[in-house]
Amino acid sequence: MRNLIIILFLFFGSFLQAQQKITLNECYDLAEKNYPLAKQTNLLQQKSALEIDALNKAKLPKIDINAQATYQSAVTQLPISLPNVTITPLNKDQYRATLDVNQLIYNGGMIEANSKLKEVQTQTFQQQVAVNLYQLKSRINYSYMMILLWQEQNRLLISKKNSILEKISEVKSGVRNGAILPASEQVLEAELLKLEQALTENSFQRIKELQNLASLTTTSFAENTILEQPILNLETNGTRPEIHFFELQQTQIEASKDVISKSNLPKLNAFGQAGYGNPGLNMLNNSFESFYIVGLKLNWNVFDWNKSKTDKEALDVAKEIISTEKETFEINNQMQLNELKSEILKMETIIKTDVQIIQLREKVLQSYDSQLRNGVITSSDYVTELNNLFDAKTNQKVHETQLQLAKINYQTIKGQN
Repeated sequence: MRNLIIILFLFFGSFLQAQQKITLNECYDLAEKNYPLAKQTNLLQQKSALEIDALNKAKLPKIDINAQATYQSAVTQLPISLPNVTITPLNKDQYRATLDVNQLIYNGGMIEANSKLKEVQTQTFQQQVAVNLYQLKSRINYSYMMILLWQEQNRLLISKKNSILEKISEVKSGVRNGAILPASEQVLEAELLKLEQALTENSFQRIKELQNLASLTTTSFAENTILEQPILNLETNGTRPEIHFFELQQTQIEASKDVISKSNLPKLNAFGQAGYGNPGLNMLNNSFESFYIVGLKLNWNVFDWNKSKTDKEALDVAKEIISTEKETFEINNQMQLNELKSEILKMETIIKTDVQIIQLREKVLQSYDSQLRNGVITSSDYVTELNNLFDAKTNQKVHETQLQLAKINYQTIKGQN
């Protein structure tokens, strides 16, 4: 017997240990890590690094190989003839191959400005991903709390089932003693079957919602996974990712204005060309020869018809648009918080009434329990009152879940979690 107890202890101990436990914050972390959209953060960083590397390639020499062969209908000739001088005309077929090298010396910091703009753009895109991932939290909140509700309802159903089983045992004894009609036992057994149906439905509903949570977090949960009650703190302050997104958009506009400013600065390039052709640089020498050219080239757009000014003004307007979007978001966010505050107060008041209803129903059920034992009422009357108590407790759990969900959503909208 002792060995059997040890075996059972080890079995149930390992079973309980194997049960997976999960918290709401862990679900958030799993979604941010595993959800397909989350992969874009690293991909955007890789893309930015490659694009900035491509921009920096402009600092390296540009080397081109060019070759051409042409035939032209006429060539340059002297319009006069000189005595005793024979000038061989140029060939109409001409050939040239060159190696051209261009080296950027100064471009007003355009490469650095474009690199900075690319970095800010990447940060903005990454923050947009963070915003989209944050919006998953509301869906996670709902699934998480629904699973907790199904867990609580399962406990209530099991408690009710135990009460029915206990009452069946009592009724059977009463039937044997002739104090209670046999139909009373059948009513209770029918109620027991209804409870089994409710437990089955509850189990499937919980599994379905657990699968939804698994999809949102892109992970897998065992059917016996235990969800822990979330820790709530409505007093702490937080920042929504949307606020940082608006700030990054503003920074991106400033970086774009810097690129526009630098686009009108002078640009200096060194160049060189080495070639071989017929003719070479001496157009009067009708033969193949090698040649080279080196030099500097300065380009400065001193007047662009106020195009840069107009582009900057357009960016200033875009900046104002972003400011209005931020203000609109903050107003709507505060409205949602006010609505949830009202919902929280409402549910807290309703739950207080639930407690009073349950207390009254429990007293009534105790009276019905005594009357059933004495054959004053039928088991149908008892089951009706038992269901009333069960419904009252179920309503309380539903209201408590709604309260918890409202508080969690309040934290989410406030940017706390």
